[in-house]
Amino acid sequence: MTSRNTGDTAWVLEPVLQVPHVVAAVMLTRDGLVTGYTDALSQPSAERVAAITSTVQGACRTAAAAFADQETADVRQIVIESDHGYVLIVPTDHGTCVAAYGDGEVRLDLLAHRVHSQVARLGEKAMAAPSRGADDNPPA
Repeated sequence: MTSRNTGDTAWVLEPVLQVPHVVAAVMLTRDGLVTGYTDALSQPSAERVAAITSTVQGACRTAAAAFADQETADVRQIVIESDHGYVLIVPTDHGTCVAAYGDGEVRLDLLAHRVHSQVARLGEKAMAAPSRGADDNPPA
């Protein structure tokens, strides 16, 4: 399997696909826009997954805050177990998210480790990128 990029996201999703029994993965913005997805999904399916994932994240943040009797809560990961397999959703600190789906045979610990590793690499790359509008000629 390979990933389809709407940006430069293959380096994020390809290692997730290497986990045995992972079927598909999507990278998205916090507001539900697809930035990359794997070949197991069509573009309409990837867009649907991204929209649902964004909604699930919002609901989970709200639920976590309510249970803690707080105004807000940061969610580190969301796991959905169904009769078909597992969905793992891991948001980043900079407004994106990686969601992966593994069938019922996937080792959830391996999937979580790989997705969290890729999210950490994504954060490192985001921190290393120059800010928007950065002048190519810094002052002397």
